[in-house]
Amino acid sequence: MSHGKQFTLYTHAAGPNGWKVAYLLVELGLTYEPVFFDFAKKDQKSPEYLKLNPNGRIPAIIDHGNNDFVLWESNAILLYIVEKYDKEHKFSAVTDADKAYQNQWLSFQASGQGPYFGQFTWFHFYHPEKVSSAEERYKGETERVFGVLDAVLSKQEWLVAGKMTISDMSFISWNLVAFQVILGDDYPFAEKFPAVYKWHNAMAERPAIKACIEQRASMMSH
Repeated sequence: MSHGKQFTLYTHAAGPNGWKVAYLLVELGLTYEPVFFDFAKKDQKSPEYLKLNPNGRIPAIIDHGNNDFVLWESNAILLYIVEKYDKEHKFSAVTDADKAYQNQWLSFQASGQGPYFGQFTWFHFYHPEKVSSAEERYKGETERVFGVLDAVLSKQEWLVAGKMTISDMSFISWNLVAFQVILGDDYPFAEKFPAVYKWHNAMAERPAIKACIEQRASMMSH
């Protein structure tokens, strides 16, 4: 593979966690070569990839500008990128307190939003038997997570430091899964969670992020 671009990003067209990293890279103007895995072929379990990421999941990055540094786990990658390349703190916290809040929300996204939204998707699309109670549970957890966010965002525009940071950015791609799959097009989201709706759209309409969202939609349509 040519290393003309600074990063290699191992990802998946539908996988929300890989797109989180792409949003930040494009917002910071950092170049990357995406490698889109075919999960049906178990690309993510290949011996070559497991040497990079023993967890066998996406995403993982190679930072060719830093001695081919390898890192996996999406929110750890976001933190690494801002700490090394966001010297102007465009998308990252500055004070110790705000850094702690930034980590708090990244942890909530990784332990709450991602797993709950992902489990609904699993039981809805991939589990061999229909388990309505599981789908109901994870739909309920999806609404609960949005309720937590809405309560906070009804009082402030952003999660941390009065600006969009990686904490906010980490939620975008899983929000889209909720809108498109878990809750559905006819769900009255803007009425139930108005602050989340406003917050999400403010990020999704940014040109760099919008381009990534459109790229994913195009890949999914094929």
